[in-house]
Amino acid sequence: MTEVVGILLAAGSAKRFGAHKLLHPLPDGVSIGVASARALLQAAPDSIAVVQPGDHALIDALTQTGIKIVENTQADEGMGTSLATGVNATSKADSWLITLADMPWVQPVTITALVDRLKNGASMVAPVYQGQRGHPVGFSARWREPLRELSGDKGARNLIANNLNELELIATEDAGVLKDIDHLRDLNR
Repeated sequence: MTEVVGILLAAGSAKRFGAHKLLHPLPDGVSIGVASARALLQAAPDSIAVVQPGDHALIDALTQTGIKIVENTQADEGMGTSLATGVNATSKADSWLITLADMPWVQPVTITALVDRLKNGASMVAPVYQGQRGHPVGFSARWREPLRELSGDKGARNLIANNLNELELIATEDAGVLKDIDHLRDLNR
């Protein structure tokens, strides 16, 4: 068994949303970022959230969930820096499950299935819903150095694309693995 650390990427600018997206309430009143953190913590209690420095309202909201906070001083350079910051902050972990804070509809059971596969030796793992690969995505310690070196806004997309033979796909009935929130209208999906 290996230690899996969840990394909630929550340092984006949300320009397309037009407001602080992660603080925006879902229909049940829980904010997008808090809902995402709660789901992750159910499966990976030793999770962290990577945020922009000085984003006090988000930091306060996420801290109340019990998730640990890590600030990314290079957040403006893209998602890759947030992912690298998260891995660097938890570099002793055996594997990481990378989750996106704007995907609050991913079910905890899906996250648990991915964590279990990482604990049992998967190199890379991701959910697939109706033939489409979704999020979150997990990486074993084998990918520590490439993850630590990420930059730009593509996250780990190229790392995955260049190593598809290492990617284990887990079929799920959870449509939430494909549903992110970029615009206000996405809340009505």
